[in-house]
Amino acid sequence: GFEAVTGRGVLSRAMAALGAYRCIECNREAAELYRDYQRGVLRISICKSCQKPVDKYIEYDPVIILINAVLCKAQAYRHILFNTKINIHGKLCIFCLLCEAYVRWLQLQDSSQNIDPDDLIRYAKEWDFYRMFGIASLEQTSFLVGIFITLWGMRPEMLKTKSDFILLLKALLLSSYGKLLLIPAVIWEHDYTPLCLAFIKVFVLISNSQAIRVTLNLNRVLPWLAIFFGLILENGVVCLSQKMGLDV
Repeated sequence: GFEAVTGRGVLSRAMAALGAYRCIECNREAAELYRDYQRGVLRISICKSCQKPVDKYIEYDPVIILINAVLCKAQAYRHILFNTKINIHGKLCIFCLLCEAYVRWLQLQDSSQNIDPDDLIRYAKEWDFYRMFGIASLEQTSFLVGIFITLWGMRPEMLKTKSDFILLLKALLLSSYGKLLLIPAVIWEHDYTPLCLAFIKVFVLISNSQAIRVTLNLNRVLPWLAIFFGLILENGVVCLSQKMGLDV
């Protein structure tokens, strides 16, 4: 309920003054999410454009919001990106890269048929894991660069300022949370693990597409086009690393 809202803290008044809030239904700017009438009486603001609550999620439990985000609902994405102060995108990116590096490191270890103790000691060293982390970081960077180049080339008016780039980067990093599923997919290893990894990849791409669509208020075609070019650049880096003998 609204008690949870007050418990999480009120968003800064500066954001409200700048119209930084967004209606989760129509994406129009809003001056406030709710009005405090004191004595515990709060009322959700109504959007002047669509006549619907600006952000119904402010009284929802975080678990419900997460479920709606997993279902890739645009309203949940708008709530998270525009109406909350979530600054975990950097840490989340690092943790996702660590998960991906760990999966690749395990695959590299499993691919070796040599059980010589010296070989096990070599794998015990951290170099291979750091190498996998570096490769995963390079591929992630190339994927993001491909997306930014495509969007900036086709819709330069959408990315006019540094804050526009930062907001889109934040959205893309947050929407990559599906990579956290890599660890349980490896822990509960079965014959269908490669299929699970493929589904996780598809889910992450769908989440990225929805993040682009919500952040820039686009249709469904352009985000997928940007992701397609991002994948092309990422696969180019993969091929280059394989030729250099750096990949798994």
